[in-house]
Amino acid sequence: MGCSLYQEVSAIRYRSGMYGLINKAVEGLVRMKFGDAMWDKIRARAGLPDEPFISMESYEDKTTYDLVGAASVELGATPEAILEEFGRYWTVYTAEVGYGELLKSAGKTLPEFLKNLDQMHTRVKLSFPNLAPPAFTVTHETDSSLTLLYYSHRPGLAPLLVG
Repeated sequence: MGCSLYQEVSAIRYRSGMYGLINKAVEGLVRMKFGDAMWDKIRARAGLPDEPFISMESYEDKTTYDLVGAASVELGATPEAILEEFGRYWTVYTAEVGYGELLKSAGKTLPEFLKNLDQMHTRVKLSFPNLAPPAFTVTHETDSSLTLLYYSHRPGLAPLLVG
């Protein structure tokens, strides 16, 4: 099965990296929903060694993209679907591994939370100094809707926000 995101990003070299916390969360999601054997298949397809990710260590962006691409192939889902599912899991995961209070402090309502994402990432940068997070802007806010603008130097990750 073809996988455009996987093929597209495998050839790109990135200057920044994603912290192991992201890759550990991908691993946690796969193990929780599909089991250890499926994680082993995905890890192997991505060409990664059988060793744990270190939360505070920076990994090449390619590692995360390769995991998404391998999961897409092994699970028979699009990369976008994988990223959406990961987006749903990410907030729960980060709250469970010690960032719950930070998430709560970002806002009591969804619009307030979304408006404070950049400030929250600034706080996270204190622990992860090489963090290169996306940027967000809320526009066209009404009582029933808003538009969230997402800016990132990493292509193809917008579906994560949908989750």
